[in-house]
Amino acid sequence: MRVRPVRSLRRRDERGGATVFAVACLAVMLLVGAALGVVAAMVTAHRAAQSAADLAALSGAAELGRGRDPCPAVAVVAEANGASVTGCAVAGRDVLVEVEVSGPHWLGQFADMGAAARAGPA
Repeated sequence: MRVRPVRSLRRRDERGGATVFAVACLAVMLLVGAALGVVAAMVTAHRAAQSAADLAALSGAAELGRGRDPCPAVAVVAEANGASVTGCAVAGRDVLVEVEVSGPHWLGQFADMGAAARAGPA
């Protein structure tokens, strides 16, 4: 009767285990990378929306200071910065602006980013 060493049985049973582990790690890394990409795109879109709102509000305040309607200038500046105006109002001597920028459309995310700004005389 011949007895096989236990060591050879273990080695045969574990063959290919590192490949499965490596593929699982790669899949997790890809998912984390995709999620971080979506978050980074959303942060970038929000920053762009806030910048557009700030600039549009400043241009509206300048127009209001000249005695003109600020909303046409607000729309021009917002469009030049890749945003669409969702609200423009005058409150006393201040101009209130709300804009929206198209957000990332990855992995089923359709979130448009909005921002608001207020500007008036110093």
